[in-house]
Amino acid sequence: MNVALPETGYHYNVMRRAIELIDQGGEAMSLDDLAAEMGMSPAHFQRLFSAWVGVSPKRYQQYLRLGHAKALLAERFTTLETALSTGLSGSGRLHDLFLRWEAMSPGDYARAGEGLTIYWGWFESPFGPALVMGTDKGICGIAFAAETGAEAAMEDLTGRWPRATFVEDVMRLRPWALSAFGAGEGKLSDTPLFLIGAPFQIKVWEALLTIPSGQVTTYSEIAGAIGAPRAVRAVGTAVGRNPVSWLIPCHRALRKSGGLGGYHWGLPVKRAMLAWEAARAEA
Repeated sequence: MNVALPETGYHYNVMRRAIELIDQGGEAMSLDDLAAEMGMSPAHFQRLFSAWVGVSPKRYQQYLRLGHAKALLAERFTTLETALSTGLSGSGRLHDLFLRWEAMSPGDYARAGEGLTIYWGWFESPFGPALVMGTDKGICGIAFAAETGAEAAMEDLTGRWPRATFVEDVMRLRPWALSAFGAGEGKLSDTPLFLIGAPFQIKVWEALLTIPSGQVTTYSEIAGAIGAPRAVRAVGTAVGRNPVSWLIPCHRALRKSGGLGGYHWGLPVKRAMLAWEAARAEA
């Protein structure tokens, strides 16, 4: 059973189709032409996009272009070393600040989740179907299935903690999922995290938490910020293994050249997240 957030899944499917059209050479398409390709009236198409992202479809097209990542890197690059120097209790944390997060001990991590109960459920998010997992302490996993498919997303997350006990419990996770995707009464800061990973991975994810919404950084900048400037490749691997996508914003990590790099749940999802945040920041 999927728990739907108001119209979000529908919005993402339309936006995903828009990305495909723009990539096929439709950057200069008029509102009327783009709406016609979507099978909608221009008024409905404009209303849908404006409600979802806060700007017009024409403006949103600019954020979806392949060159947008380079523009972000040039205009909204953040220096992690400064942010990290304030510590996680400082003002540099993600969005409204996470008030509660906790990491599994290295010993517990080495036991691959043995003795741990992980609850899971499917939710509609602004970026398509999302698999949310959590312990009694907080969310420990979020996967997006729009590109990979539901079965692959489930296998991916459960395979990270193979000795854990997995229990479907949508209602237990619902308040956290709603706050995580901005659809509940609570703020994003009300979403507790329980990070399950190796010590080096957690250092990288901690660095990602300092990148503000609408800004980006590079893999090499992350490596330098955590005191491992030569470990760029290892940082990239840790970014890719981030189990809590969106809340730990691995989508904000780009290549030094301005290229998108990879994204575990599909590059269309990464581009959609970056465009969504940039448009929201402007709006």
